[in-house]
Amino acid sequence: MELTVETTPAATIVRVNASRIDAPTALQFKENMRSLTSRGSGVFILDLEQVDFIDSSGLGAVVASMKQLLPGQTLELAALQPIVEKVFRLTRMETIFTIHETADQPGVGGQG
Repeated sequence: MELTVETTPAATIVRVNASRIDAPTALQFKENMRSLTSRGSGVFILDLEQVDFIDSSGLGAVVASMKQLLPGQTLELAALQPIVEKVFRLTRMETIFTIHETADQPGVGGQG
């Protein structure tokens, strides 16, 4: 699973370049996130704009990515597609993660 990284003054934006985070891709996603967050600091914004499907394995991988963060790091989400947003809402994960409308404009229209 390909993730691309853009560092801004406010955060490190991690873009998921895949349409799905599911059982076949969840482990690779989690390992890629571990690698990325092990060498950074501060806020990481996971841009899910291209993701139009996430299952319980994918949701678990996103939560695991948050739990493996180092002290002083945070993981926020951005650009959730309607189906992905529904999964986060149904599982009440929107109470755990700060969710932004877009990755490029954190806080604009988001919950955080």
